[in-house]
Amino acid sequence: MAHKIAVINMKGGVGKSTLCVNLAWHYAAMKRWAKNVLLIDLDPQFNASQYLLGVTRYESDIFKKNRPTVWDIFEQAARTPGLRSSGRNLSSAVFPAINFVNGKRIDLIPSQLELSYTLKNPSSKEHLLANFISEIEDQYDLIIIDCAPTESVLTTAAYMCADEILIPVKPEFLSTIGLPLIQQSIQEFDRLYRKKVGVAGVCFNHSSDYAPEASKAKAEVKAFAKTAGWHVFAEEVPFSRSFPKGAREGSPIFRTSYARSTVSSTVGDFCDALAVKIGL
Repeated sequence: MAHKIAVINMKGGVGKSTLCVNLAWHYAAMKRWAKNVLLIDLDPQFNASQYLLGVTRYESDIFKKNRPTVWDIFEQAARTPGLRSSGRNLSSAVFPAINFVNGKRIDLIPSQLELSYTLKNPSSKEHLLANFISEIEDQYDLIIIDCAPTESVLTTAAYMCADEILIPVKPEFLSTIGLPLIQQSIQEFDRLYRKKVGVAGVCFNHSSDYAPEASKAKAEVKAFAKTAGWHVFAEEVPFSRSFPKGAREGSPIFRTSYARSTVSSTVGDFCDALAVKIGL
């Protein structure tokens, strides 16, 4: 069975989607790991889908071909006025995104803006994604879930799928204050659903050595993580202007044109540390 990890923070703008795509590329393409990876875009903004496929390919292969997305998984029985009909072949929601010469691949369950409508009628939908994944997870070594930055049925669905979560934090004040909300969210889920979701750790993402704000924010995160019993990765994902460029190119950091080798190497160090931590 695949190892399933959800990447979550209750605040947007911390680089979750960028991190998810780079993790997927690293574990599939690198000889050390060579894994079959499924990336699930669970965010209505569908940034991970556009990053992995590129905007043009998303438009041509997903949107214009009217392929099922994660929205269809949640709305299997719905007929919502103004939206395309669900009830289609859900197996087509898994899109073959990238095949590598090593025989490994990255598949994608893409998202779409209409996923936000699921939040308006969330009743009895939180289990549907986990049910779907249970039928296909034996095809993968790793499943990565890019979560929406909000507490909703989508969060519950991610917890029901995941073995553990990864919390990326941009070391600045507004990103760090969400950590107690994540702790409360996990505890509430455990109380209601009687399922334990582990925390793989906290990752400093888009990190820099800017002082004093970054240093103070990191210290606050480490202090909270200690009280929560959460691991904080020593390896950090650095700030780099090459990440937006990579998203435009549809490339991971280690294939982005003119990206510094030191940045690629540092990102790779974090990916390797996470893999070891979760027993990949």
